[in-house]
Amino acid sequence: MTDCRILRLIGRRGIIIAGIVSLCSGLLSLEARSQSTIQSTMKFVIPVPPGGPVDLLARVLADQISQKHDVNIVIMNRPGGAGVVAVQAVAHAAPDGNTVFIHSPAFLITPQLQKNVYDPFKLFDPVCELVNSPVVIVVNADSPYRTLADLIDAARAKPGELTLASVGPATPIHLGVELLKRDAQVDMTYVPFKGDGPGVTALLGGHVTAMLANFASVSGHISAGKLRALAVGSKTRFSALPDVPTVAEAGYKDYEVGVWFGAVVPSGTPNEKISQLGEWFTEALQTPTVKAKLAAQQLDSVAACGGRYSAFLHTQYEAFAGIVRNAHITIQ
Repeated sequence: MTDCRILRLIGRRGIIIAGIVSLCSGLLSLEARSQSTIQSTMKFVIPVPPGGPVDLLARVLADQISQKHDVNIVIMNRPGGAGVVAVQAVAHAAPDGNTVFIHSPAFLITPQLQKNVYDPFKLFDPVCELVNSPVVIVVNADSPYRTLADLIDAARAKPGELTLASVGPATPIHLGVELLKRDAQVDMTYVPFKGDGPGVTALLGGHVTAMLANFASVSGHISAGKLRALAVGSKTRFSALPDVPTVAEAGYKDYEVGVWFGAVVPSGTPNEKISQLGEWFTEALQTPTVKAKLAAQQLDSVAACGGRYSAFLHTQYEAFAGIVRNAHITIQ
C-alpha cells in the first residue's frame, strides 16, 4: 500500500501541520486501479502440434478475447498419447478458470480405447461447444456411383470388395465409417490413412472406392469437379453443398457424424468463472471477423454452452461407446 504521511512544515513562527488528504486518496485510487487491471495469464491447451483446425480455432479466439477483455492468453500445444498429454496438463492445473482445454471428439474417444486412462466427466467441467465442421462421403468423379444408394447397393452386391477410407483408425471420422456400415448393414473394407491428404490422393488415383472426409479437405476437389459428393454426415444439409443430401435423408435417419471442437476446464472451477468463459467464447464466435476466419476453414460457429454442452458431451460419449463396442475398435 502507498505510504502517505502527514507533512509537517516547520517555520520560525510555529508548526503548521497539513494533511494532504486529497493527495493520499488520489495515490491510493491510482494504485487500486492499477491492481485491478492485472490479470493472471490464461492458457489455452491444445492436444495437437501447431497448425490444423483446432490450433487455428484456439488462436483466433485467443486473439479476439485478448483484445476485447485485455487479458493475456498463451497457446500451449501439448500433443502426444492420443490427447492424454494435454488432458493431464489441464486436469492438474488450478481450477481457477485460467486454464482451458480446447479439444476435439478424441477427448471422448480415447477413454473408450484406453482403460482407466481418464474420466472426462470427473476431471473436467464443460464450458462450450465452439464450432463444428461437416464430413462428406465422396467418390472419384469417374466413379459410376452417383448417389449414396448406388454405393450401398454395389457394396451389398460385392461384400468386402468395395473400400471406404478415412483418417484413422480410432478417429471420429473412422467411427463415422463404422456407423455407416452398421446402419446400412453393409460389408465394406475400411482403409485408414494418417491424414485426409493421403486418403484424398488415393481416392483421386482410384485406389479406394470412396472416402468419408472432413469437407475442408475435399471442398477444392469437389469444386474442381475431381470428386463427387454423395452425402453429408450432418443432420441437416450443409450450406456449401445445398444439393447434396444428408445420410439421414438417404434412409439412415439416426446417422449423424461431424467434427466438432469444444472447451472444458478442470473440475471444480467456480461456476461464475465458467459462465464468464462461456460469455467470452459466445461473444467472440459471433464477431463477424472471427466468423469469417473460421468459415474460410469450413468451421461453423455453434457456441452451445453450459447445460447444452454437458448434455451433448454425454450423448456423444454414449454414441461413441456403442460404435467402439459393436465394431470392436482397438488401438493398434
